[in-house]
Amino acid sequence: MFKTTIAIEGMKYEKCEAKVNNLLKSNFKVASVTSSHSESSTVVESKLKLDEEKIKSLIADTGFTVTGITVEETKKACFLKRLILFLFFDYPLK
Repeated sequence: MFKTTIAIEGMKYEKCEAKVNNLLKSNFKVASVTSSHSESSTVVESKLKLDEEKIKSLIADTGFTVTGITVEETKKACFLKRLILFLFFDYPLK
């Protein structure tokens, strides 16, 4: 799993949060999306890493501005990768 945090300028109300959430849900396969206008951010959880340029473009089309994107791989995904490496490639589990 990947946790993508998007810093967004221009979200002022709950309707703005809903607009961004719906936009991301309709354009990407995501597990969850949570936006906060008070924190000017959106957090997306997904199985696959999201296309950052596509995110920026889609959000720009709504009139908001992406000021930063950070992506981190959650421990669950890291463990699964290590397990697959161990099972199929004899890679040691740490």
